[in-house]
Amino acid sequence: MSNVYSIGFGVGTCNSKGEWLEVYFPQPLLNPADAVASAVTGTLNIEGGNVAVALEQAQLQPLAEQLESAGANEQAEILRQFAGSQRPLVAVVLHSDDAPQSVPESYLKLHLLSHRLVKPHGTKLDGIFGQLANVAWTNQGAIDLAELPQRQLEARLKGELLEVSCVDKFPKMTNYVVPTGVRIAHTARVRLGAYLGEGTTIMHEGFVNFNAGTEGPGMIEGRISAGVFVGAGSDLGGGSSTMGTLSGGGNIVISLGDGCLLGANAGTGIPLGDRCTVESGLYITSGTKVSVLDDKGEVAESVKARDLAGKSDLLFRRNSATGAVECLTNKSAVELNAELHSN
Repeated sequence: MSNVYSIGFGVGTCNSKGEWLEVYFPQPLLNPADAVASAVTGTLNIEGGNVAVALEQAQLQPLAEQLESAGANEQAEILRQFAGSQRPLVAVVLHSDDAPQSVPESYLKLHLLSHRLVKPHGTKLDGIFGQLANVAWTNQGAIDLAELPQRQLEARLKGELLEVSCVDKFPKMTNYVVPTGVRIAHTARVRLGAYLGEGTTIMHEGFVNFNAGTEGPGMIEGRISAGVFVGAGSDLGGGSSTMGTLSGGGNIVISLGDGCLLGANAGTGIPLGDRCTVESGLYITSGTKVSVLDDKGEVAESVKARDLAGKSDLLFRRNSATGAVECLTNKSAVELNAELHSN
């Protein structure tokens, strides 16, 4: 095992003050081999800690040669492609999995997630919002908001239109990473730092935040909030919702097990085990009072939904006569439509 957590060579964008706005890492490394880590730290004179070092053109060839000697041919080729670039270049070396302390460190960790090198909650992202600035994401790349008016004027004077697609701390994932075996109908609805497993389909109304995602396969027509992970074979119906740690869920980590179904406009604020169903239109929160039914359909006990967190084979429904939320054993497993989930 390497004594270095992660290494990334990136090309990015800085504002007029030289401050990083974003960084693209073509092929980040997780737990690189000792020989590779030594080649990078030795060539760049990095003694320890988590650092982001600006790469100069004169450093690229020597570093590429050292990496090639260490067997990292693909990384060496990336550095050779960097040669002659007029864009800012950076090398990030993380000796430990600590909270990111800079924009390049933050972007490397987001890349680790979207490249499927780590799963949600698999790397520390504490304080990442404070590291990232709001950026105007345009057809000419990332632009500092303070510099946007001047750039818009310059474009108009050239007879061009500077299109601002969004203003956000996080860019859309597909401008940086397109994982294999997925379908995404509306790419702006998947943020960099999302983890999409093989066989995942994100429909037009589906949304996946950073540090969240799917094991795959699955059909996502609802919202996967930050921190939420959806198991294999689970579907989120149109307009459904999961309560993330950033949107009222507190410290509770919400997840869905394998083979679950959130019906259209349903939602959950508790983690679900395997093969659970929440009927359409029903939102379960941790404090929701739930009548647990026995095999005869009689109320066996009344509990709060949090007491059922993580349990498998449950069906949550609302009694159409009384309005009470009921829970019974889910006897019908969710079967995915093989044609819809084919990628």
